[in-house]
Amino acid sequence: MAALWIVYLLRCGDGTLYCGITNDLPARLAAHAAGKGAKYTRGRGPLELLAQQRCRDKRVALRIEHAVKKLRRRDKLTLDASRLAAIARVARKKTRDTAAT
Repeated sequence: MAALWIVYLLRCGDGTLYCGITNDLPARLAAHAAGKGAKYTRGRGPLELLAQQRCRDKRVALRIEHAVKKLRRRDKLTLDASRLAAIARVARKKTRDTAAT
């Protein structure tokens, strides 16, 4: 069975946002909370999970992460499940289109 990838968006204790991908969200969140996650999140707790999107392919997860990182802060703060799913659909289509060429 292929790994399931998750794109996630966190709000740090200082109000900044962090977007990343993982194949084990609970473990990754625990690592962030323990100061063992991304260098950016160290010392910026507490962390709040704002949004997440599951995908089957790491390439798609990376495309979604990239698209989220390109959004303006105010757009990131209003991300909900339907908007994140729409970004995921575009990312999957781009991945299929790239693979077909």
